[in-house]
Amino acid sequence: MPFSLPGELVQVEPADARHHVKRGKISSVLEPSPERIDPACPHFIRCGGCSYQHSSYAYEVAQKVEVLREVMERVGKFDAPEEIPVITGPDWGYRNRIQLHFEGEKMGFHEGNSHEVVNVEQCPISSPKLNEAMAVLRGHLKERRWPYFLRSLELFTNEEVVQVNVLDAGDKRLAKSFFEWIDLDLPGATEPSLEYGEFRVSHRSFFQTNRFLIDQLVETALDGAEGATAWDLYAGVGLFSLALARRDFEVTAVEASISAISDLGHNMERAGFHFPAYKASAELWMEEQTEVPDFVLADPPRSGLGKNGARALARLKPRQLNIVSCDPSTLARDLATLRSVGYEIEGMTMIDMFPHTSHIETVTKLRIG
Repeated sequence: MPFSLPGELVQVEPADARHHVKRGKISSVLEPSPERIDPACPHFIRCGGCSYQHSSYAYEVAQKVEVLREVMERVGKFDAPEEIPVITGPDWGYRNRIQLHFEGEKMGFHEGNSHEVVNVEQCPISSPKLNEAMAVLRGHLKERRWPYFLRSLELFTNEEVVQVNVLDAGDKRLAKSFFEWIDLDLPGATEPSLEYGEFRVSHRSFFQTNRFLIDQLVETALDGAEGATAWDLYAGVGLFSLALARRDFEVTAVEASISAISDLGHNMERAGFHFPAYKASAELWMEEQTEVPDFVLADPPRSGLGKNGARALARLKPRQLNIVSCDPSTLARDLATLRSVGYEIEGMTMIDMFPHTSHIETVTKLRIG
């Protein structure tokens, strides 16, 4: 039951049924767990962003490890490694990217399982700079020239400037004067890209969301990498590619996004590296390959490698394969395919990139004899 803890006695009332599934929600906690605490955010439960503010952070992390184990067994039909190390960082103020939604005079996040907007003044898991930007936008929202048809914006920050990306304005176009207006109080907000450390990140390019754990993610993802040649699949703007190049690998990067592959090329050249970077679907690109590298790093989207990606890797059989995943279910499915052709799981690490939410990030190390 969402928002309950193991061992609690709760009272449940019926909620809206969807797709012939009966749902319930907690109306009161009759016997609370010793791990239950008061949430830090007044919007918790109604706002759909967080799932774990009602327990201590240490207990939340332990529960996520158990969820990871359960999904591997239920979906993948195999046991997770006996030991699953955990890497954590500060659990508040960590997000460098958020999506804000607008509805009339309301600005905030979607309610859980709904498109209704929860009016939010401050978000405790978002970085200080993002909360400052929210305050600025809320002031603009009260003015008559605010575009009433704007539905959604994305904010991304390096804690110096905030990039503002329009996600949904219906079928209308925002006037140039809107961006000039936003730029007055959020300088640099409408620049086409943002500098995040050594990386240029353009409007439509993906970058990791937890500002505290990026370096630890890279170190964990490349742990144990050996040999001379490496592929970085789903390479994004080059977070892992550049790290591999610094380790003297002959790198080949593959990325489907036009924006991200452009950023990757820029970041590579600025760092003084020159390696092949292909604008292509990783799944289709692998189907054409016959030479196999010593090491493969794959950081697929939430949908995972998918049948085609997992089958392509199963055919090629690189000796070392590390997978970064943000969804245990798709990871379990992909690992089941890879295990069926002889891969063994050498290790699985949970990196809590999304504290207080239900998302679980893992790095899995595989090797084939």
